Amino acid sequence: GGYGDEPRYGAVHPREFDRAERGGPRFGSWLRNSTRGALAMDPRRMAMMFEEGHPLSKITTLRPKDYSEARTIGERFRDGTPVIMDLVSMDNADAKRLVDFAAGLAFALRGSFDKVATKVFLLSPADVDVSPEERRRIAETGFYAYQ
Repeated sequence: GGYGDEPRYGAVHPREFDRAERGGPRFGSWLRNSTRGALAMDPRRMAMMFEEGHPLSKITTLRPKDYSEARTIGERFRDGTPVIMDLVSMDNADAKRLVDFAAGLAFALRGSFDKVATKVFLLSPADVDVSPEERRRIAETGFYAYQ
């Protein structure tokens, strides 16, 4: 079944698993252990930044008035800070642009982007784990409204 223009995917070859079992190089291991590019963060630095009491150990809530504040959101996210974007006071056109911008940030830096309430979004860096429980609590308690 299927469509004629769909790509065909082959089975995974057993030798790919054999190499991993013998302790050979695993796909992506070189990438996880390297710091590359202008936006890369050293994992050791990230660990220090999220120690208890460090300013970046907390989620930042931003309430932009227009699209010109996208840079601030991008800088906070790039630096490893989870960002709640409260877009309630923005007009719909600018809010849509900012949502598109934030979705691109999350994709490019391997983070996540979640809607937590109407016109309120959580942007989480790849190395920061915001659990589903915490996301639910943010949405239910209006955590973003008190920061």
